[in-house]
Amino acid sequence: MTGQAMPDTSNDALARADELVAGGRPLDAIEALRLANREANDPALERRLAEVRYAAFDHLEKRSAFDEWPVQLADLNTDRHALIPELTREELDAETVRRSILAHGSVCVRRLLDHDSVSAFVAGIDHVLQLRAGGSADGEAQSWFAALPLPAPEARSLGRNWVAGSGGVLAADSPRLLSRLFETYEEVGLRRIVADYLGERPVLSANKCTLRRVPLTANTDWHQDGAFLGRGIRALNIWIALSHCGVDSPGMDLLPRRLDHIVETGTGGAIFDWAVGPAVVAQLAVDAPVVRPEFEPGDALLFDDMFLHRTAIEPTMTRPRYAVESWFFAPTSYPEGQVPLVW
Repeated sequence: MTGQAMPDTSNDALARADELVAGGRPLDAIEALRLANREANDPALERRLAEVRYAAFDHLEKRSAFDEWPVQLADLNTDRHALIPELTREELDAETVRRSILAHGSVCVRRLLDHDSVSAFVAGIDHVLQLRAGGSADGEAQSWFAALPLPAPEARSLGRNWVAGSGGVLAADSPRLLSRLFETYEEVGLRRIVADYLGERPVLSANKCTLRRVPLTANTDWHQDGAFLGRGIRALNIWIALSHCGVDSPGMDLLPRRLDHIVETGTGGAIFDWAVGPAVVAQLAVDAPVVRPEFEPGDALLFDDMFLHRTAIEPTMTRPRYAVESWFFAPTSYPEGQVPLVW
């Protein structure tokens, strides 16, 4: 839409977006709606933007910059001690993310989001959870909390009740927060980094983009997301702490090593059949002891579907944890059963 005049009103923007969608150009409609909403947040624009992101998936060009996955790096150094590499926001780029994940399974980016962004997300999460509890349905609330309209099978796949029971809300069901997430990620340079990492235009999973206020009663178990996402996918998860984590509020237990396969599930004391039991983790951790990093608000952890981790909760913890988790996938290997939202 570069070089075109901005619509005078939200209705103009909506009408233009509808024309673009009808003409088979939903990707252009995403940009038109996004730019109009940046001028002034509007509930109708935000709701329509979420819908168009979903509809645009079938219009993506399915072509990758990479012939094989994981991308092979001839000079990768895997002889270093087991650890979670740390970067600053200024050091972050796709090549460094790739090297860190291939060598150690993940990478921590300190202070990726600033104080104002973190505060806005925390306030937004509280507001959405309050609206959901109260069932408000006025115009403004419909942007803060409005279920993404989907065909019945895909709606069921979102597991909304399960997400709610664990203290979360799907970003796709809060058009305001979904829009804020994409815009915030854009501002800190993540769009280009994720696209370069995947080798394609990123697609967010509506099923696996969750804004959380984790209660102290949440269940926890070790897992690799690849155990239930399927084989042959190309994925990158961005998990961001929105509160202090790992001391008096739930943190993350991490196995600081690269795994190139899905390990045995449902055994060794596992709670769920898809989870990895503590006895299995203990074997894997002989040369890479489990770590529980302390995260400050705005710190991020990036990892793929092979990374072994769990939420860390102790009886001594007294505060809930705020966080946002967002899984991005390459269109050429998008996993079945995941509702796509085009970035």
